[in-house]
Amino acid sequence: MGRILLVFRLVWSDVRRHPGQAAMLLLSLTVATGMLALGGSLGGATETLYRHTRAVTTGPDVVAISPDNSATTAHTQAALTNDPAVAAHSGPYLQYYSKLSAKGSTSHVVVMAADAEPGKVDRPLVTSGTWVRSGGVVVERGFATALGVHVGDHVTVAGRSVPVVGTAVSAAGMVYPFAEMIGAGGGPGDSSGRVWMSEQDTRALSSKHLPVASLLFLKLHDPDATQAFLNAHRGPSVYATFFSWQFMIVQDASIIEGSQPILVIGSWLLSFLAIAGVATLAAGRAAKQTRRVGLLKAVGATPGLIAAVLLTEYVTLALMADALGLLAARFTQPIVVNPTASLLTTSAGPSGGVITVTTIVALAVALLTTLGPTLRAMRTETVAALSDTAHQPDQRARLTRLTAILPVPVLLGLRLIARRPGRAFLQACSITATVITITALLMIFVQRQVSYGINSPRLGNLKDAQSRHMIVAVAAALVTLAAVNTLTTTWTTALEARHTMAVARTLGATPGQVTAGLSAAQLLPSVPGAVVGIPLGIAFCWPFSNAGTIYPPAWWLLAGAFATVVVTAASTALPARIAAHRSVAQTLSAETT
Repeated sequence: MGRILLVFRLVWSDVRRHPGQAAMLLLSLTVATGMLALGGSLGGATETLYRHTRAVTTGPDVVAISPDNSATTAHTQAALTNDPAVAAHSGPYLQYYSKLSAKGSTSHVVVMAADAEPGKVDRPLVTSGTWVRSGGVVVERGFATALGVHVGDHVTVAGRSVPVVGTAVSAAGMVYPFAEMIGAGGGPGDSSGRVWMSEQDTRALSSKHLPVASLLFLKLHDPDATQAFLNAHRGPSVYATFFSWQFMIVQDASIIEGSQPILVIGSWLLSFLAIAGVATLAAGRAAKQTRRVGLLKAVGATPGLIAAVLLTEYVTLALMADALGLLAARFTQPIVVNPTASLLTTSAGPSGGVITVTTIVALAVALLTTLGPTLRAMRTETVAALSDTAHQPDQRARLTRLTAILPVPVLLGLRLIARRPGRAFLQACSITATVITITALLMIFVQRQVSYGINSPRLGNLKDAQSRHMIVAVAAALVTLAAVNTLTTTWTTALEARHTMAVARTLGATPGQVTAGLSAAQLLPSVPGAVVGIPLGIAFCWPFSNAGTIYPPAWWLLAGAFATVVVTAASTALPARIAAHRSVAQTLSAETT
């Protein structure tokens, strides 16, 4: 216990001395693991919400829809309800095809006749207001959310204005906008919402000769034997189209099918940025860690204790970030997985497999970026570690001759890049990852949008909107993390090169030239990284493209890459300026001491 307590005391003291670096690691890994957990949790999330909604509303196992209410339909429905596999049924209910207008938007709508007291199968849950009554309409919650209507508002159905008396959720159909299931006369369905009206009120719709369908809700003794039941009743003599509860899950999940690859790919790009940022921090602290190792060796610390002290800080912060990311994914998941609001929200949280993956990723990022500097520090002799002598830079005569004719800022920037080529490569890759996401964002935004409404742009395409929201969130996170990485890299480079920059100033370089040189060390690798990111971003979108895919203008892509370089330049300005205005005398005297 004494050894463990000592390790955590040393770790805590180091975190208190370097809170900014700890916050950087925590932020990077929290964003990466949170997005990875959210993307990994979307696979079965719709099924979880549908099962919950189905249990609460006594949803059917099978919905049988006939394209009219003829005698043939009645014969088919009688055969279905008399099947021994059927445990209970509700209906048949008539469904009318019409149009609904509200708050300047017009949409296709199916109006279902409803009993004052719902039957044994399909008991919609009223989420606001009351259930159907004469003279009023209940709007399916997802449809009401899209229209922006609430209890007390008026909507126009088939030319008649009626008040909204409630909103409800049901598992007897698919989420908005798939309420029709089949179109009028058994044809293809349009994007549509659903409302319920009393049987008395639907008689007025019947008099208007609107297309009508007949719905029957069936509950089976064995819900898992749904496919066998459907196979037994399919045939030319069966006048119905069947929808199983398993099919409705698949159809409901199509709303968010584009979100999962966006979040998963985005999480891996964010993980790479986290690796780049943490690697820079670890390399920047290498000298201090080496001296710390020398002090620990001098007082008799074993190699195992030293390794524990150096690695525990990063491992602890990685586990904390993983926990925060999983917590964020748990609270965000219901919003992401239920964009239509047509299902009841429930949060089961990330699964055990997702938790394992995010934990492994967080630990891998922390260990891979810190293991090298830790091992180098441990291998350093005690006397050398305590003396912390400066390393003689490699002499590159050819590089010196080539760069001598360049402007001073570019010369200084290239010299800094030559001293840390790996860091420059990571900077270029970070910008590439950011431009890849921005390119994908532009490609999504130029695609044609199909509105769910009738000449009503306000009723936008929820599936496309969901993909847009996800790519915007990923792009915002990547740009923010890339800017933080750039700021950190510039500051770390300035600290490591403070003596070199002080000597340059004694030889005539101005503070402005030193500032520009520090910025150039980040900008020079950023430019090729941004250029490479454009074709790679297009390549990332190819698997999701088709013959109708629209590509954004070239100048849009170049403008996105240019904006990334501008943000990089802005991120380097402040730390470079602060470092360039350090006192030359103070810096050189500290070196002498």
